[in-house]
Amino acid sequence: MATMPCGTFVPYCGLQSLTPGMYSTTSSNWLSSQCCASNGLLASSCSTIFSPDCSHTFLSSRQHKDSYDFKRSHPHLIVRAGKNYYSVLGVAEDARKPEIKTAYKRLARTYHPDVNKDPGAEQRFKEISNAYEVLSDEEKRSIYDRYGEDGLKGGPSMGGGFSSIFDELLNNFDGMGMGGNFRNGYSEGEDLAYSLRLDFREAVFGVDKDIEISRLEDCPTCEATGTKPGSKSYICKTCNGNGQLISSIRTPFGIVQQALSCPDCDGMGERSTPCNKCRGDGRMKKPKKITVNVPAGVDTGNKIRFQSEGNSGRKGGPPGDLFVVFEVREDPVLRRDGNNILYTCKVSYLDAIMGTVKKIPTVDGMSDLNIPPGTQPNVTLLMTKKGVPFVNKKSKRGDQLVKVQVEIPKKLNDEERKLIEELINLNKAKVPSS
Repeated sequence: MATMPCGTFVPYCGLQSLTPGMYSTTSSNWLSSQCCASNGLLASSCSTIFSPDCSHTFLSSRQHKDSYDFKRSHPHLIVRAGKNYYSVLGVAEDARKPEIKTAYKRLARTYHPDVNKDPGAEQRFKEISNAYEVLSDEEKRSIYDRYGEDGLKGGPSMGGGFSSIFDELLNNFDGMGMGGNFRNGYSEGEDLAYSLRLDFREAVFGVDKDIEISRLEDCPTCEATGTKPGSKSYICKTCNGNGQLISSIRTPFGIVQQALSCPDCDGMGERSTPCNKCRGDGRMKKPKKITVNVPAGVDTGNKIRFQSEGNSGRKGGPPGDLFVVFEVREDPVLRRDGNNILYTCKVSYLDAIMGTVKKIPTVDGMSDLNIPPGTQPNVTLLMTKKGVPFVNKKSKRGDQLVKVQVEIPKKLNDEERKLIEELINLNKAKVPSS
């Protein structure tokens, strides 16, 4: 059998092979090449802190519910050489994330160095971890599927300015007239949001908070299938067992045939008696307790992401995420401005003239502030490192800015007036006559 270099396109459905990176907008080859482009998704790690201006659109199901791409539905379009990560985990090349995750957990428990003392266990565990790191990340997996290990080390890139357009197009219109990619009931779980209120000083210095959420988990009765145990399936009348409904839609590229998953059978082509416990959804509401490690320095609008702590996916789909959004109560005395603390200190006109030491409230407690002689109204004095710690950098803190407000009395008694007049006359005597 002749061999082909890694990354070569193989003719399929009448489309000719195309050198990676070479596109012609007037040729069907461009469509073939773009259809094979990576459909990578961004995967954030657990407990990631986000700034207040991050999007809050996590209450609904994700836009990218299924991580399928055109290449995944046609795995023989591209030849890959090198070590086979799929074989390392013992899964098929079209395996979905839940299957990959399950295989990894099973192998990791077997070959973990703390459990398995065999000489080759540690090396085997590293191979398993490396394979899972690649195959669990959509972007890395797409690169590996096309170019093998060399692609992950900075090998040739497909490029293509229109890849994102076709990624979205293929996600929405799976068929493209070439045998579509259907969900078969598989869908990712919805993300959840939880609003956590914090006291002012809890947000400044961090705190551990226990919360309880209500989320959808796999139904134990039907094992997340949504089907009543022991029941028999029958052909779906809506799609006549095809699992899909075909329609056409006009796009900037012309008329595109759209193959949609049948809504009545979820693309299965068959229907069955729904589970009595979960009513066919395959999931049930259950409470879940989670400890939130609030880092020092968070502010209102910041949020932490807990990966895979949202609703379970339907029929084996991966779970969604949980976002804990912080709402910080205001302090009655201190005001926050980023990582700085603002405070207004009132002093008498005599203290402003003569200077004094004032007790100032800070997030650390009461601290002394030196008011130098001759302090002018509305001057701002700096108390270094008395502000809010930077998130994930406890050693770095902001400052406390103290605005001095000089109080001038509206009324004077006779003795005070006499003394001030003497002071005025004394000051006039110092001024040389012109």
